[in-house]
Amino acid sequence: MKKHVSILTAMTVLLTSQGLHAQNASSEINTITIQDDQAQEPLEAFGFPEVPAQNLPLSTSQISDKTLRENRIHRLSDITLIEASVTDSYNASGYWDYMSIRGFTLDNRANFLREGLPINAQTSIPLENKERLEVLKGLSGLQTGASSPGGMINYVVKRPTARRQLLLETEVGSYGDWLIAADAAGPVKGSEQFGYRLNVAHENLSPAVQDSKGERSVLALANSWRISESQLLESDIEWSRKSQPTQAAFSLLGNALPSVSDPRLNLNNQSWSQPVVFTGLTGSLKYTHRLNQNLIWHTAAGAQELHTDDRLAYPFGCSAENNYDRYCSDGTFDMYDFRSENERRSTQAVKTSLQIKAETGSISHDINVGYLGHVSRERYDKQAYNPVGVGNVQGTAKLPADPALTDENTNRDSEVNELFAFDSVKLGAWGAWLGLRFSDVHRSSVRTDASRATDYRENFVLPWLALSYQFPAWMTYVSYGEGVETYVTPNRSGYTNPGQFVPDVISKQVEVGVRGGETVTWNLAAFQIERPQVEDQRPDYKIDGLSRHQGIEAELTGETGRLQWAASAMWLKARRLDSNLNPAVNDQRPTNLPEHTLRAHVNYLIPAVQGLSVNSRVSYEGERAVTADNSLMLSAWTRWDAGASYEFGKKDDKTVVRLSVENLTDERYWKESPTQYGHIYLYPGEVRSVFLTLQTNL
Repeated sequence: MKKHVSILTAMTVLLTSQGLHAQNASSEINTITIQDDQAQEPLEAFGFPEVPAQNLPLSTSQISDKTLRENRIHRLSDITLIEASVTDSYNASGYWDYMSIRGFTLDNRANFLREGLPINAQTSIPLENKERLEVLKGLSGLQTGASSPGGMINYVVKRPTARRQLLLETEVGSYGDWLIAADAAGPVKGSEQFGYRLNVAHENLSPAVQDSKGERSVLALANSWRISESQLLESDIEWSRKSQPTQAAFSLLGNALPSVSDPRLNLNNQSWSQPVVFTGLTGSLKYTHRLNQNLIWHTAAGAQELHTDDRLAYPFGCSAENNYDRYCSDGTFDMYDFRSENERRSTQAVKTSLQIKAETGSISHDINVGYLGHVSRERYDKQAYNPVGVGNVQGTAKLPADPALTDENTNRDSEVNELFAFDSVKLGAWGAWLGLRFSDVHRSSVRTDASRATDYRENFVLPWLALSYQFPAWMTYVSYGEGVETYVTPNRSGYTNPGQFVPDVISKQVEVGVRGGETVTWNLAAFQIERPQVEDQRPDYKIDGLSRHQGIEAELTGETGRLQWAASAMWLKARRLDSNLNPAVNDQRPTNLPEHTLRAHVNYLIPAVQGLSVNSRVSYEGERAVTADNSLMLSAWTRWDAGASYEFGKKDDKTVVRLSVENLTDERYWKESPTQYGHIYLYPGEVRSVFLTLQTNL
């Protein structure tokens, strides 16, 4: 695989240099610039790079840089405030983001792309240099190979603009948080061939959660070189660092669901508690050559190097009551000193493809065929995971540290080679969509003491097909797709087949959708996803029944006079079926999934004062199951936000002042109840906070 990456990268450089002398009179490649929400860009990562998003038979959304800024989205998990299909799935202050789409938690090693190339999302990924986030809702096997069936998120990097710009942004928060950022772009002086985009940001992190102050910094540069009218070379590199203590979760107290006493309390508050530190260096190189009107060649290569120091005063379980999935009935818990320092994760990827337009009589084809290869390495040292005493939910216990490196970690390697083909066939108003991906996956792992080695190689073919019909004002479609996940039995004593992989877990999705509108746009999709469930019930680790998720998603955006609005909603019926190892979960909801979600936002332009507007945002989530047998449930909750903005200055050089009040009514509620590592966690909703933002275009 390394040879493949090196050879293809060398080919890219060679062919790019040859392109300096190429004389091709074909059409010029469009330069990418920042787009607003109304401009639905083609979604290259989803298989059809020339087809506008609104014409695809897929459920997708694009969250622009403009939307990110207006909604104060500084980390990925904040998009749960504006996307009903996306919910929290173990999102702690100070840690990396876990997301669920359509009720399935995304795999941070497999379901995330950057510029269409695989990355590892087990880190803090900055958004200041991202032009938009592309969200695929539903089965993503065709786009990413072996991955969670929930969907996919692709980070699209900001690129140089045709016009010079300098955007400065500052923000202060009511608990001491402050941010300063700059976004500069334009053509290089004296040349129309070269462009640049520079993003710099620093944030002093001071959230309402106590004992979690930190900081983060971002430095990113993107360049473009128009070699000729038909050739474009783009590159980018970003460096980021975030240092912040992690928020430790609450849990059940015996069999009781506690009330939210103090949502600001952080149980990670020992004198020896240290921050989690994420450092990342990521870059990509992309070459595009329009060979003629009907043939475009893309080649891209990317690399990511991550370094993490993961540390936590870790509350986990209750040995006094021999119950390790919750805290003790009296509010005490076992406390551990956890430290996994010097974690290294690296990913390299290369992708090359041909876009072909062809016609056969009255039938037209948009074809995309290519190769994607990527390797990832995870290297760890021994870790500390040492009991240090008994803590309590009041956060008053003072315990000694024990940083001794007593626990082995697990190194992992992954090598994936894939061939893919997509074809969009059009006959009048009818469209047939076909996709196929062949994946060869080689994965291995070994403990840091060289024990418990696992090694397996699998290959599989994933199909996807859809049929659409375009009416004058709206379109409808039906699609079917498959995805795959691979699992290996833990290589530990007590399991029947330690270190052996279980049969491939093949997910299947059927989706029916309809969308349309111009001034008022709307989307409606119904789906069903079935995934065989791998159950860990030592000594068994095997497929045990399945999970079935059925749902309906709806979106509506528009404006009437001075009123603008956007709303999305999802109804989800997720059930666990046919379990023999744990029959009590049959026909029950999976934990931590709301059956109903609603996001809505309105903005009203005040007629008496030009440039002044007021806005309000609401997020609603229905009740969630806390325990697998559904005997305990989290109550539904609603969060209201409000704000105002004032915009003044010239059209292209405006200044915007924004005031935002989040959790306006200061509601106290449990936001989510994830189960991780066999333990039930409870995370409270954020308390009321106020932010003032100043954005200036120079």
